[in-house]
Amino acid sequence: MQELSTLRTQVDEWDMLRQRVVDALDLLEMAAHDPDLITELDTEAAAIEQGFEEREWALALSGPYDAGAGIFSIHAGAGGTEAQDWAAMLLRMYLRWAERRGFKTHITDMTEGEEAGIKSVTVEVDGPYAYGYLRSERGTHRLVRLSPFDSANRRHTSFAKVEVLPALDEDIDIVIDPKDIEIEVYLSSGAGGQNVQKNQTAVRIRHLETGIIVTSQNERSQTQNREMALKVLRGRLYEIEQNKIDAEKAALKGQVVDANFGSQIRSYVLHPYQMVKDLRTDVETGNTQAVLDGDLDAFMQAWLKQNLSDD
Repeated sequence: MQELSTLRTQVDEWDMLRQRVVDALDLLEMAAHDPDLITELDTEAAAIEQGFEEREWALALSGPYDAGAGIFSIHAGAGGTEAQDWAAMLLRMYLRWAERRGFKTHITDMTEGEEAGIKSVTVEVDGPYAYGYLRSERGTHRLVRLSPFDSANRRHTSFAKVEVLPALDEDIDIVIDPKDIEIEVYLSSGAGGQNVQKNQTAVRIRHLETGIIVTSQNERSQTQNREMALKVLRGRLYEIEQNKIDAEKAALKGQVVDANFGSQIRSYVLHPYQMVKDLRTDVETGNTQAVLDGDLDAFMQAWLKQNLSDD
């Protein structure tokens, strides 16, 4: 009933917009004989255009879990400290983006680098359409800069992979049979003081059929870490099923897609020039600092619109 109500609301909004277009066409005919109506017609045309853009965004964010929370993970690529520092820069970028939108963020698992940066991190983001926006970010991100870790101050290229999952609750139709998983508990290496050091609160879950391994160690108790790890596992199993559907659609369209989302999607160049360019949409900007401070909406919106037209 809730889904039906949502769909009826969407249809009603499109019907009202269509009626406004019909009324505006009538007003246009009247304006041909009464120039005083031109200003009113311009105002109505602008309102209709804005309404259409809002409805278009509603379509771009109309996936089954787009409206809910999302979980993203960042994994440093090959390159040691340089790549791990890049992963930390990406983490800061996404946390700043979430802060700009008033979203809540919670780091559920993180492995720090030996010298600097992070090897991997998993973050839950809670806010309206968090997953819908974040899913535009999955893929490999490339950084080109003068390395602060190179005594010769040479230019380095680093890579990090971003994974994005919906934060699925237990009532979502992704069933995990207890016989299909192995659960291991161990001492947490994260923050938490003496309680973490003395008790096995961290949880690692392995899904036997797919080989997927998820961990959670930043919660206060073993039970909380187990629930968080299962939430991440449900999200990854959902992504596998969604990738199969996307691959079938692409095959019908004759498209070639990378089902692993391992291809490079965006380049961040800090030297010898300043530019961030999305290789999927060709959206680019020379204000690299703004992007690294979380100004990502232009990239996200362009991908969502492109994805909508592809569908």
